[in-house]
Formats: sequence, C-alpha cells, structure tokens
Amino acid sequence: MNRQVRTSDLDALPVRGAVPALVSALDAHGTAVLCAPPGTGKTTLVPLVLAGLVGAGERRRVVVAEPRRIAARAAARRMAWLLGEDVGESVGFTVRGERSVGPRTAVEVVTTGVLLQRLQRDQELAGVDVVVLDECHERHLDADTVAAFLLDVRQTLRPELRLVAASATTDAAGWARLLGHAPVVQAEGVSYPVEVVWAPPARPVRPPHGMRVDPAQLAHVASVVRRALRERGGDVLCFLPGVGEMARVAGQLGGVDAEVLQVHGRAPAAVQDAALTAAAHRRVILATAVAESSLTVPGVRVVVDSGLAREPRVDHARGLGALATVRASRAAGRQRAGRAGREAPGAVYRCWSEAEDVRLTAYPSPEIRMSDLAAFALQAACWGDPDATGLALLDAPPAGAMAAAREVLRAVGAVDDAGRPTRRGVRMARLGLHPRLARALLDGAAALGARRAAQLVALLSEEPPREYGDDLAAAWRAARRGSDGYAPRWRAEAKRLERALGDPAGTPPGPPPPEGARGAAPAIGARGPLGGAPEGARGAGPVSGRGGAGAEELPDQTAAGLVAALAFPERVAKAKGGGAFLMASGTGAELAEGSPLRTAPWLAVAVADRPPHSASARVRLAAILDEDTARTAAAHLLASGEEVRWEDGDVVARAAERLGAIELVTRPLRDPDPALVRAALVDGLRTEGLGLLRWSPDARTLRARLGFLHRTLGGAWPDVADDSALLERADDWLEPELSRARRRADLARIDAGQALNRLLPWATGEAARLDELAPERIEVPSGSRIRVDYTGEQPVLAVKLQELFGLAQTPRVAGVPVLVHLLSPAGRPAAVTADLASFWQGGYRAVRAELRGRYPKHPWPEDPATAEPTRHTNARLRR
Repeated sequence: MNRQVRTSDLDALPVRGAVPALVSALDAHGTAVLCAPPGTGKTTLVPLVLAGLVGAGERRRVVVAEPRRIAARAAARRMAWLLGEDVGESVGFTVRGERSVGPRTAVEVVTTGVLLQRLQRDQELAGVDVVVLDECHERHLDADTVAAFLLDVRQTLRPELRLVAASATTDAAGWARLLGHAPVVQAEGVSYPVEVVWAPPARPVRPPHGMRVDPAQLAHVASVVRRALRERGGDVLCFLPGVGEMARVAGQLGGVDAEVLQVHGRAPAAVQDAALTAAAHRRVILATAVAESSLTVPGVRVVVDSGLAREPRVDHARGLGALATVRASRAAGRQRAGRAGREAPGAVYRCWSEAEDVRLTAYPSPEIRMSDLAAFALQAACWGDPDATGLALLDAPPAGAMAAAREVLRAVGAVDDAGRPTRRGVRMARLGLHPRLARALLDGAAALGARRAAQLVALLSEEPPREYGDDLAAAWRAARRGSDGYAPRWRAEAKRLERALGDPAGTPPGPPPPEGARGAAPAIGARGPLGGAPEGARGAGPVSGRGGAGAEELPDQTAAGLVAALAFPERVAKAKGGGAFLMASGTGAELAEGSPLRTAPWLAVAVADRPPHSASARVRLAAILDEDTARTAAAHLLASGEEVRWEDGDVVARAAERLGAIELVTRPLRDPDPALVRAALVDGLRTEGLGLLRWSPDARTLRARLGFLHRTLGGAWPDVADDSALLERADDWLEPELSRARRRADLARIDAGQALNRLLPWATGEAARLDELAPERIEVPSGSRIRVDYTGEQPVLAVKLQELFGLAQTPRVAGVPVLVHLLSPAGRPAAVTADLASFWQGGYRAVRAELRGRYPKHPWPEDPATAEPTRHTNARLRR
C-alpha cells in the first residue's frame, strides 16, 4: 500500500501530546476518558493511532461512534485525507442508508444508532478491538445505551475490548466511574480567541412553547446575522433549533451578499458536504445542533447563536413523544462559540443578555430523563435485561417512564408479560414507531369523531395479527368483533386514546399547527424515534371538510384510508399494476399474491418492510384510498410546475403536477426554460461524468498537464483533477456551448480540449508559458521528441536508454524532475529513476550486464556519459 500520509498535519494536532497517556491508560485499564477541547484532533488522530495506522502501534480494528451522520461522514473523510487515501480504504464509515468500507478498513466511523443495531445482531462485536464513543457529553439516549451495552460486553464476554469516552465538555468524573474508575486523560487545546457580543432583542419576545418559536425571535436572529455580516469578515454560522426555524430565517435573509446554506440532520449529503468544504465566496450557514461538535466548518469566523435547542418530551398519558424548543445550556453555548475560533480569531453573537446567561442550565438534560423510553425499554429487553437494572448508566431511567414504556411495549405486542421480546418486538426495535400517529389521532378525530379515530390509531399503534390480513379496514372490523388475545389490548388502547382526546364528539382538540408546518414520515426500515419526533419535524394541519355530524357515517374503508394517510402521508401510494405501487416518498411497494388490495388504485400504506437487497417494500398493512383523500392528507407534498431534469440518460422536459414522487398529471414541454435545460445538462454531467463530452487524446493530455501545474504551482493554474472541480466552473469553460445544448447528443459534440483552453490563466499572461512549464514533449539527446505523461503524481518520460547517452541531469518540468522510465531496445522498462547522474554511475552497469547479451546489435558503452546518443543499432551507426 502506497500512502502519502500528511505527517505535518498530524503532528500539528494538539491532541498528539496526550496520545501516549491515552495509550498507556488503555493498556493498563482497558478503558479511558479523553477530554479534549474542540479542534484538537481527538476525533481524527486518536482513532488512527489506536488502529496502528499512524505511529508504530499494533494494528487494531477501531469503531468510532458519532451522534450524527454528518459528523460520521466528516470524521471519516478527514481521517482518510490525513492518510492520503480515499474513504473506504483504511478508514470508512457507515450511517443509515450509506456505507463506505472495504476489506482493509481499520477505522470505521458509525452513528450510535448503527452501532446499537450492530450490537443487537452481534453482542460480542467480533473483530472490533477498540470502540471510541465520541461527543459523549451530548447524552443522547442511543449513545448512553451503546455505552451500557459495551460495558456489559466487556464484563461478560470480551474483557479485552477497549473503550474510550471522548468529548470536549463532559462530566469526566462521572464517565470515569461508569467505565470502572477509568483514567482521565486531559488534552490541551490550541484555540483562537472568540469575542462574545451580547445581542438581546430590543423588545421582549415570547419564550418558546412546545415546537413554537416566537416569529419576533426569528426576525431578531436574522437581523443579528445581517449585523454580523456588516461588522465581521468570514463565513457566519447561525444556530437554530430546527428545520422550520431555519427556513423562516433563510426567507428573511434574502438579498444578503452571501450564499445561504441550511444544514441539518435530514439534509442531503451533498448539502452537508458543501457546508464542510471551503468556498471562495462568503456564506451564511444555518444549522441545527449537528454543527455543534465533531466537525470543523471551514471559513467560519462568526457564530450567531439563537440560544435555542430541541429536546425530546413525552406525554406518558398518551405514550407518545415529541420535540420541544428549550433554552440551550451553557455547555452548548460554549460548544457553539468554539466554532468561530477553530481556524482564526472570531466572534460569537449571542441573541440573549449576559444577565440571562448565568441562569441557563450548565449542561443539556440527558435524554434518558426526558424521553419516552419505549425504544430504550425494547432495546434493553432484546439485550436480555427488561428492567434495565443491570445496565451501567450514568443516569438510571425514571421508574414512571420505564413503567409507561413497558406498558406501551405490551400494548403493541412487542414484549410478553415477563418483559421478553416477541418476534414482532424484535422487528419493531429495528423499524421503530413514529410520533406521527399523534397527527393521525388529532386530525382523524376532527374528521371521523374521537372514537373511530382512536380505534384506528390504536390499530396502527400495534400491528394486528397476520391472520387479520393486510387490509386495514378489514382488520379494524375483525378487531371489533374479535375475542382473541389481541382484541382486548386493542380496545384498551383505543379507549385510552379516546379519553386523551377529551371530546367524544370529535371537536378538534386545540388550534392547528403554525402556518407553513410540514410533515415527513420516516423511511421504511428506519428507526423511528419513539422517544421523540425527528429533528425539526412538525405535523401537518388538520383535515377540513370531513368533520361534523356526518363524520361517523364515513365508510370503514374511507375512514381507515384517511387515518393511515394522515399518519404516513409519504406512504400514500399509487398503483403501477400487477400489485405494485409507487409511494409518494419515491419507494416502490408490492403486495403479496392473493391480497384483496391488489386492484386498488391508491393505497395508504400503514406497515411495510424492505427485504435486503430489494428495491421495493413489502406491504404488511394498508388501506384503500381515493385520490382526493390522498391529496388532502398529503397536501404539503403537492407541487406543480415545469420539470426539466436529467432522467434515464437524457434531458426530459415536462409540465407536471406531483404528489411527492407520484405523477398526477404530466405533458411534454415543447419550449422549456433554457436555464432549466442548462441546469439539467450540468446535472447530467455531474451524474454521468464529463465523459459525456468529446475528449480527444490531445484534450486528455491538456487536462493532465493543467492538473500537474495546479498541483505543482497552484496560483492561477486551475484545478481540473476531478469532474466536480470542473463542474463548479462550468460557466468559465463550457460556455457558450453548454447554453446552446439541448440534449445528450449536443454534449457529445462539445470539444472538451478547446473548452479547457478557456481556463488557462490568460489574464496574467501565464497561459503563454504552458509549453515552457509543462511541455507536451521533451527533446532528448538523440533528437527524438518524447511525449511526457502527466497523469500520475510525477511526470513520466518513457524513452529508450540509448537515446539518453550523454545526458547528465534529469530533465525537469516546472522545476520538478521527471520520472524517467528507461526502456530496453524492445521498448520494455529496464530501469526507473529520477536521478540520471546516479543511474549512470551505478545502476547502468547492472542494466548493461543484463541486456547487452540480449540486444547485441545496440550500443552498450562502458561510459554512457560520453557516448553518442542514438535511436539506431550498431549497424546503422557504422554506416
């Protein structure tokens, strides 16, 4: 393996000084607590050292657990970069829906949720030598559960498994006790000063309540961002509690002289990666807590902190969880402020007063104290400890919350009376349960009346027995008349939900959500957080036009379809034929042979799972739906307009009305917007690569030469090494050809070499030196002009050995010695050198001894330094 380890970057990481103490602590105790300030390299250097990828340590397999996907990807990419490798080689990562590991992977960065599921499948964690729990101060329930399970594994199965709890700000003493009186290793930080600017609102704002944030508070945050842009340089990182607040603030930042990005846990990977990549232009990055730790956002010099955060809350009476907006802790404030001092001196604008700051809580509350513990209780039951009394936890679960959680698990058939998991419970531990059921209950009551809505939500809360069939309406009827073990539990849950609504007549319970609220059900197979809604999630507004006296008269089929669609609007599905459906989320769904639902035009899918390696979900429980109800329940997914996109290898232009991924009405566009066509073509180039253009051999050579000059000289020489770098500058080199193109065939007519010439530094005059700095060919002493290969890290000159007689010094291009491939008379490599003088003095003798007998017709002088270079044989030379 040939790696270009960035030793200087590794040596510059402040945590390096603490590594020997950490290694000694692990050797002696097997566990350790590492306290390292932000920016010290604890997330990147420590795993590499523990894995033996850096230094002289023993080779081990290390798993690093991060609380968030964005942090896991960023950490893996940073470590791979430090090793001079691609992600998936020595360092890889696994997050939900994305995996990049290989056979040589020694360090794998995962989310705590992934590690939790892995432990449930393999309690021994076979093949893993060290686990690093990063950012353990955040006290996420999954992270606490993983720590407890790992300690149990060490105690009972694998005492040799090493554990490190790492964080910038944490209860070091508490973690040390938890890890068996583990040593605490402190790392000194090297951070830049961060000036604190107190920026409270001029007038009082209402405190957050539930998910609601006072619009005046968000307007104030936007004004502080504008102020920071005026007063400071660099990028601005603004912390907000959720996705909805980010959208509102972004809407109020229109016209600012900066790019506005929104980064959150559910953002596409490309958006997250863009925020973690340095940019030439100024940016305002709106972020949730995902940006608090475990990663550096390049270019940030200013932080604007709204002072708000999202924490899970639970209503044990209903057995349902949600998120609440709260004041962020002082520890969170320190973490957020530290983002401004990672690369240079910075400033933090805090949107509250200094007097308020001292009244904030010191640390965020552990999730185990606040969350609905149904998911935790199910994980503990699957682990073999239903009461969780044998698990090592920093905070014991509250007795009342655990009792409520066990009741929920029993009600849905996840555990038996002894607390042991059922088969269905194991599956539910992997699929989870989503708080969107609250939306189905509340809005369903307004449409159907409290009793019927509660019965249907109870039916969705606990999957009915398979013998009930896959038709939700039929299952509802079977439950009402049934006398088996399921029916009493279903009735009890339905009555509890009906009582919780508090109005048997079906009066809408409370006001609708704030304007603009949107919903998003979890992906099939994803772990839906019983202990809280997804980050920034909100329920859609109540359904109108179906309530009143006639609500009870709706047929069972219509009622079941409405409630299922309200619970899972992204699973509204349109028939494709043959029992196959397309859901609004874009996922395919299939019904079992013989299902009575196969002829339905629309379905509301309530329960589904995705088999391994299958592109479609298998429908377990669903209800027949009509298009009007689908439009009503999933109204926030309705969109119409011109669509011009790269699809199936070419540009497709049409006018469409969609319900998410479902096409409702489409027609071709004869004259699409040229700007949309151009964007589709760029997307095609991004998707399929710049190979869609016409690349002649000369064009490929020019690209390699420019790539060499960029690596060697930088400055005005452009970065053309990969497609993404070129596509970022499409306006600079692909115009006007790209604007004239309309389809794939037009791209194939664009001469890439001619277009690349536009990127040469003509303005500075450096372009005229292209042939001087990176000549296409080099003339050798024999008179031959030999082509230089610039595709590798070092330019290569492949030439027959006899043609270089008399050449004492290695040729150079842009000051870099070429790598000379000395060829035999047959054109086969005889030697490789970047130092011809040394080769003539030493290596030549061995080559001469080996080859002159094989090629007697060619000259092999004893002193090549004074011999005449030639392309010919001895016979030609004597003529």
